[in-house]
Amino acid sequence: MKNRSFNVFIKDKISPFNKTIKVDADKSLSIRSFLIGSISNNISRVNNVLESEDVYSAIDVCRKLGVKIVKVGPSSYKIFGKGLGSLAIKKNANLYFGNSGTLARLLIGILSTTPNINVKVNGDHSLNKRNMKKLIDLVSNFGAFLLPKKKYKFPLKLISSDMPIGIKYKAGVSAQLKSAAILAGLNSNGITLIEEQISSRDHTENLLKKNKHVIKIRKNKNKIISIYGKKYLKPFYLNVGGDPSSAAFFTALTLLNENSSIKIKNVNLNKTRIGFYEILKKQKAKIKFSNLKKDNNEIKGDIVVKNCKLKPLNTPTSFYPKTTDEYLILFVIAALTKGISTFRGIGDLSNKESSRAHEMKKILNQIGIKCKLDKNKMKIYGKGKIDASSKRIKVGNLGDHRVAMCAFILAILTKAKTNIKNFETVFTSSPSFLKTMKLLGAKFEIQK
Repeated sequence: MKNRSFNVFIKDKISPFNKTIKVDADKSLSIRSFLIGSISNNISRVNNVLESEDVYSAIDVCRKLGVKIVKVGPSSYKIFGKGLGSLAIKKNANLYFGNSGTLARLLIGILSTTPNINVKVNGDHSLNKRNMKKLIDLVSNFGAFLLPKKKYKFPLKLISSDMPIGIKYKAGVSAQLKSAAILAGLNSNGITLIEEQISSRDHTENLLKKNKHVIKIRKNKNKIISIYGKKYLKPFYLNVGGDPSSAAFFTALTLLNENSSIKIKNVNLNKTRIGFYEILKKQKAKIKFSNLKKDNNEIKGDIVVKNCKLKPLNTPTSFYPKTTDEYLILFVIAALTKGISTFRGIGDLSNKESSRAHEMKKILNQIGIKCKLDKNKMKIYGKGKIDASSKRIKVGNLGDHRVAMCAFILAILTKAKTNIKNFETVFTSSPSFLKTMKLLGAKFEIQK
């Protein structure tokens, strides 16, 4: 399913609003549910799945690997798991990951220890530009190959390990690489030990926790994840909550838009995903969580937000894993908050759908916001409330959904005349973004 290309043009400021909304389902958890369901035994069911390009890519590749996946209701699917080591595909076939780095890294983790896998792997133009050296190094430790090894970028050939053996692995800031190591360890002989020095999103661990014979987690100074390979995986029943990364855009808009308030219902509030909200709460932002409940080891609840005056932001490196997808909208908040905000530990933003920090700096510069960017740090000299109606913002075809949404928010808060090309990229994570913006009163033109 490919969305038709279109641009969005914005020239008007949004009016105050007081609304209750829902956001699209969590992309990270939706993708993981199909992958882990495919290697589980028997039938798993997942409800409220995000039906977006990245998730459709996940469904497509799972089916290509022999997994039966049936839609049984609106955003609801049954996954007929084949069990560990049972995924199969003909030699030299192509596996296409679209735009999804999550899908690419996690599935390659699974396939690296699945018998008799010899396939070509690639993605769209954006994904194929990303450096995969860390993934190549990881799977090689299990005895698998991503070739040519020196190229570091897709397209590559994946040849799985003949005799995978558990490894010791020190996880960095990337939850995707940590998850790849966990998933590769599931079908390896012996025990895979993963030491997590900085906490990153733990959806993979949560989906596996009911398999106490497979995964054990202990915390000393660092978190140690033990994976006991060559076991069966139980099926699961999951209701996916709203995506906290999608909710962040509407949270930021509300905080910055005078006399506005919002309730965002049934959002995934996993503690490894709420760094954005923790940062803002420290600055006395009017954000509250309510109606909290637990579902499959994931916390869900409502987010209540009110417009308020904010202070400059100062984020340490340790916040990066919990705020990976929200840094760009934090940059927008910083630009429209008076004072100097500093963001540290953001070097990995250069290896996303675009060089994200660089692209946001260019956009903010267009409306007169001074930014200083080096390899791992960004300083933004915020001006507070501004009228940028005399300014023009142009956002090219970056293929980056989060940059596009940030530019949209910036435009409707400042009146900057803004043209965002190929806005369909937003459907990667938030298919209902424009619909919800219209509900809140945003005015924009769609140009096909």
